[in-house]
Amino acid sequence: MLPDLYDPVYIITILFFIVGLHRMSHPKTARSGIVWAGGAMALAVVVTFLYPGMHNLILIIVGIVIGGSIGWIAAKRVAMTDMPQMVAIYNGMGGGAAGAIAAVELLKSTAVLSSSALAVTGAAIGSVSIAGSVIAFLKLQGWMRQKPITYPGQQVVNIVVLLAAIAFGVLILFPHVLGFSTLLPFFVLAVGYGILMTLPIGGADMPVVISLYNALTGIAVAMDGFALENFAMVVAGTLVGAAGSLLTLLMARAMNRSIGNVLFSAFGAKEEVTTGITGTMKPIQPQDAAVLLAYANSVIIAPGYGMAVAQAQQKVKELTDLLESKGIPVKFAIHPVAGRMPGHMNVLLAEAGVPYDRLFDRDEINADFPNTDVVLVIGANDVVNPAARRAGSALAGMPILDVDKAKNVIVLKRGQGKGFSGIENELFYADNTKLLYGDAQESVGKVIQELKKL
Repeated sequence: MLPDLYDPVYIITILFFIVGLHRMSHPKTARSGIVWAGGAMALAVVVTFLYPGMHNLILIIVGIVIGGSIGWIAAKRVAMTDMPQMVAIYNGMGGGAAGAIAAVELLKSTAVLSSSALAVTGAAIGSVSIAGSVIAFLKLQGWMRQKPITYPGQQVVNIVVLLAAIAFGVLILFPHVLGFSTLLPFFVLAVGYGILMTLPIGGADMPVVISLYNALTGIAVAMDGFALENFAMVVAGTLVGAAGSLLTLLMARAMNRSIGNVLFSAFGAKEEVTTGITGTMKPIQPQDAAVLLAYANSVIIAPGYGMAVAQAQQKVKELTDLLESKGIPVKFAIHPVAGRMPGHMNVLLAEAGVPYDRLFDRDEINADFPNTDVVLVIGANDVVNPAARRAGSALAGMPILDVDKAKNVIVLKRGQGKGFSGIENELFYADNTKLLYGDAQESVGKVIQELKKL
């Protein structure tokens, strides 16, 4: 009777996955969505332990304890600023697990051709995912150069490595020819291609890359599910692959770029030589910024990765509460690719207790900027750069937050550096823009103190 319960339980876990994914689509229910999905995964693991023919249970339990402990401790200790690289590396681990599962299936002499073909596909995609995710992690963590790493003939080398990996993958399907001697070079080449494909991608494109590798991991799991005839893996992997693919397309569209351009253009490898910018950067002191804010009728805050680095979200919430206590309405303008992963700014602001109904995406809030007295840009750069409206700029066509159309703009930034794209921000030179230099958390704190004096 027990074997008859596996499929019904797997169906229940799939339903839980779907409910969890649906609830993750909104910040107010995202936490419960994660609980639903986590519960489904726990149920699937427990049921799998009872599957007929399971062996090496002690080793499996030891692996779960070690891996679970590392994941628990790391998740508890990771700072919000490091969350993107944590997501990248853990997503890559999923791809690596999919590749390992496929390797075990390929080593079975009883595997049929169709199962082997699916396993090879899952192994290739999973290997690319883990290799690319590791490079993304190293770049985001600052342990590797964040700007694109390029060299002459790079695309030719990448294509040759990919074709060689495919060739060895095909040979694996016919073990009677060369045995399993092709398995190792296949995995080496697949991992190598994942590394080579990610090296020329810069920090500005990391949100898209993280989402893309998330989708690839899901697809790899689905391929393994087909090979193992485990429909729970098929459905779960397909859900992840579909959601990740859709998010990847939306993120690329938010930058007005194609996936191919993100992967192969080495965006940001060379800094743009800016010409035609008029005006100068005009500094402002905290007390002057406080006066502008105190006498404003409306304020919009546009956060970026700099806010995350400075961990200024709590101070930003305090500033928001102070302004609203003075009868000044505050809104938040969130660009889809602000930060280093999808929803980065939303998560930070939610952590600080900013109500979700104060957050507006680009399309919702752009019409408000011309009627706004003060816009506070905190650590955002490329997503507020008016150069995107100028033909010939590397950012040309990218939808941006129209903060430059506000009556006054105050930009909080550490120095006069450029964004991830390496492009000079024309907003900083505009007549209505002032720059408040320094650490964002400290700068906002100083503005709060000056506001309290008024």
